[in-house]
Amino acid sequence: MMNEYPGTSGNILLDDPMRIYRAKRDAARKRVTDKYAILGFISSGTYGRVYKAQSKDSDGRIHAIKKFKPDKEGELATYTGISQSAIREIALNREISHENIVALKEVILEDKSIYMVFEYAEHDFLQVIHHHSQTLRSSISQPVLKSLTYQLLNGLLYLHDAHIIHRDLKPANILITSSGVVKIGDLGLARLTHQPLQPLCAGDKVVVTIWYRAPELLLGAKHYNKAVDIWAVGCVMAELASLRPIFKGEEAKLDSKKNVPFQKDQLLKIFEVLGTPSERDWPKIKEMPEYMSMKKLDHYNNRLSEWCQSRIRSHGADLLAHLFAYDPDKRLTAAEALQHRWFHEEPRPTRNAFASLPSHQIPPHRRITQDDAPSMMPMAAVGSQIQAQVSQVQATAQAHLSQLSHSHSNASKVGSAASFASLSGGAGGGGPHTRKKARLG
Repeated sequence: MMNEYPGTSGNILLDDPMRIYRAKRDAARKRVTDKYAILGFISSGTYGRVYKAQSKDSDGRIHAIKKFKPDKEGELATYTGISQSAIREIALNREISHENIVALKEVILEDKSIYMVFEYAEHDFLQVIHHHSQTLRSSISQPVLKSLTYQLLNGLLYLHDAHIIHRDLKPANILITSSGVVKIGDLGLARLTHQPLQPLCAGDKVVVTIWYRAPELLLGAKHYNKAVDIWAVGCVMAELASLRPIFKGEEAKLDSKKNVPFQKDQLLKIFEVLGTPSERDWPKIKEMPEYMSMKKLDHYNNRLSEWCQSRIRSHGADLLAHLFAYDPDKRLTAAEALQHRWFHEEPRPTRNAFASLPSHQIPPHRRITQDDAPSMMPMAAVGSQIQAQVSQVQATAQAHLSQLSHSHSNASKVGSAASFASLSGGAGGGGPHTRKKARLG
């Protein structure tokens, strides 16, 4: 047995060859920057950072690369595994394919970071809203509003038919290609609703950004369904029509014990437009955990028709009212919404949402900048550091082997140790992309 050699525990021989093997394996694996040229930085969020990149394949196709950040960006990170959000997004995106869902091309694991490579979209709903409110200073036309809403519902129908609930629909997460095709993105909070391994409330105390959160969630419901996505679609449609969030409340933050507080301000913003819900409108409202807190709020009448007068035509207002049904069981499904008469009257929705626009009214392409935390810069300098680390591992292993061979003349035992030395031979020939994976921990 190798651990019988005097003065050794065997750990060096058992560990170092595996580290050398990993270095050889990783040197042969293409890095992100071997496959894609990073063109610039798009945006960042709680998940990490998004970059615009061009494939180095012959097609030169443009992609968006989403890099999930480690525990501490820019510092020595403690590796704790892959985040729940990343696992969900990878698992679900690999199983779905639809014209109105952003497509995942591949996933790359490199240096304990996850890179998701998506098809690229030049615009998103939030950019369109800002373009109309800040630059054009005019509302979004009915043909564009109708086309964007229809395609959003069409993508959502596909997700719901696949038993997937998105749980974070908002303008920033809904993309549009340069050819006017809507793409639902960011499935980091999405869950399967068919035979889930855990209840939907497990692990995620808060879902859906506050302005787009359905009343059942605001009232503390632990059990909910796809109707929360439909409410969010109503909020997005209203925001497209008015160029500002319809229910722009202040979010009460979690307390020190991570308890979810009563969202009084957000509910009031909803009640001011839709009126205070009654038991006739929503029979199960009395079962909501925050029902008694809600009863203490001022009473409001429904003003949605008044709100819609200057923003959405009659049939569009009727669709919005049904998307905003208080009772989740009475809210339209995605399939029912697509059949609404608003979509079947002129102007009809088009596959290219921008088809009716003159060129000067089409939003400009997404702006990219230089990364303020250059974690996706060319890897030449990093590669030289990694090569030095690999060489150091090999030298350490060789030194221990040499020491052993001088201490013991038994040919068979030295021969078995030499087999590890032969494994290390060639590990240093990996060129500039050779790297050593750091130990976990």
